[in-house]
Amino acid sequence: MFPIPKPRPRLRLLTQIVLLISAVVFTSMLLAGTLFTVMLERVVAGYIGQNALNVARMTAMNERVVEAFDTPDPSSVIQPIAERIRRETGASYVVVGSREGIRYSHTNPELIGSGMQGGDNAPVLAGESIISEAVGSMGPSLRGKTPVFNARGEVIGIVSAGFLSGNIRSVVEGYTHIIAGLSALLLAAGIIGAYLIARRVKKLIFGLEPGEIAFLFKEKEATIEAIRDAIVAVNRQGIIVTMNRRARELLQMHHLEVGGRLTHRPLLEAAREVAESKRGYSDHRVFLDSEVYALHAEPILSGDRAEGTVFTFHTESEIERLTDEFSKIRAFSDNMRAQTHEYLNTLNTISGLLTLGHTDKAAELISGEVRERQDVIAFLVSSVRDPLVAACLLGKSNRARELKVLLDIDPDSHLSSLPEGLDSQALVTVLGNLLDNAMEAARGPSIGDPRVRLSFTDLGHDIIFDIEDTGPGIPPEREKDVFISGYSTKPGGNRGLGLAIVKHALQTVHGSIFLGRSELGGARFTVTVPKSNPSAHEEAR
Repeated sequence: MFPIPKPRPRLRLLTQIVLLISAVVFTSMLLAGTLFTVMLERVVAGYIGQNALNVARMTAMNERVVEAFDTPDPSSVIQPIAERIRRETGASYVVVGSREGIRYSHTNPELIGSGMQGGDNAPVLAGESIISEAVGSMGPSLRGKTPVFNARGEVIGIVSAGFLSGNIRSVVEGYTHIIAGLSALLLAAGIIGAYLIARRVKKLIFGLEPGEIAFLFKEKEATIEAIRDAIVAVNRQGIIVTMNRRARELLQMHHLEVGGRLTHRPLLEAAREVAESKRGYSDHRVFLDSEVYALHAEPILSGDRAEGTVFTFHTESEIERLTDEFSKIRAFSDNMRAQTHEYLNTLNTISGLLTLGHTDKAAELISGEVRERQDVIAFLVSSVRDPLVAACLLGKSNRARELKVLLDIDPDSHLSSLPEGLDSQALVTVLGNLLDNAMEAARGPSIGDPRVRLSFTDLGHDIIFDIEDTGPGIPPEREKDVFISGYSTKPGGNRGLGLAIVKHALQTVHGSIFLGRSELGGARFTVTVPKSNPSAHEEAR
């Protein structure tokens, strides 16, 4: 078997950060130190050159030096003066010479009388002052040269004052050592700072290495994409930072995308509520444009601070599809329970009448009960041809009996078969929600027995439903708010969606709803649904 190669060891993130920052600091210090040294050499050279020229000019302007040129032995006068100036100014040498370049003074007296070196006397003899670098009798130096003028303005000699290059390098090296020491201190501080920064970074990323972070990111991305529920995460500023595949499929028409700003008011309010309470909530219903969604929200916590919110939601229609069979079974169970409860009460009454010997009363009660049930079923069979609508009305009739609410269906009501293309499920949604709201309102504080009255007709071009109740009604100033998601006159959370769902269902069948005051004392809702699609007529025209 071939040996399995071991993975190459990698430097830890902490070590990489320290080395990288240290290298950057070291390179910066090296470049800065080199640049500073070069600039310092130029500055020092310029300063010393100008100083040398000033010394030369001061010597050339000395009256005794100028007068000494006319004496038989100029050096006897000039040499003491030049040496005194040299000592006072700190120059390496001060040399005075004739036009022919013969020295009248020098630091080394033995060189007096010999020729001056450097070969740059021509500009000086022409009356110019110069600064130059040259190798003289004392070695390389930076010097200033200026002419000596007599009273008639004629050039009678040359003064050369200079500083040896070795002395200049000593000055520069002294400053360079200081710069190197400061650079070393800065480098040490940089390394310490790099270590502290690296530790801070490691703490912020929970001690994970880059490879581990990359794996966790990919794992989180794959996990989110695999979840069938739609997931959207937003930060504190309301910017969307994460959306999975299902969310993109559901919300593409709502212009929600990663990097975009969340603008929908119910979602912004939910995010603010979750951020303030630092607790999530679930099973809320919200409208996004024309779609109802079931919403679950959880805060993204960083310590004690909420940094964002994660929303999980799916469409109400998806929930309805997933729970269709369960809803049918539950509706059947509710009807059976209501009937059982009512029949049990009736049987107890019949049993009591028989026990007391009132057989004629018992027979009358049985006949009335059977006749009432048969009348309701016979009416629905003859007047309502759509089975879904008839089943809905039968179920609500049983529910009303259980709630002790009188559901009065106008005997003149009639609904033939629905036109082709008209969604009967939408009508069931509208009727079911309106009747539920009406029965709940009628059971509230009202005068007399709770009662709900229903009438419907399909005469003409529209299908019309009227639902009235004996409840408290809706104040005129709040009539415009009842169809807004979240509005409710009842206490408690997660309410105020019934009428919003009714309005949404009516939009799918191009219907309308009107709110008014009922003769019974409560609210009156009138629903109109056109038998034909208005948009189809527009296209035909």
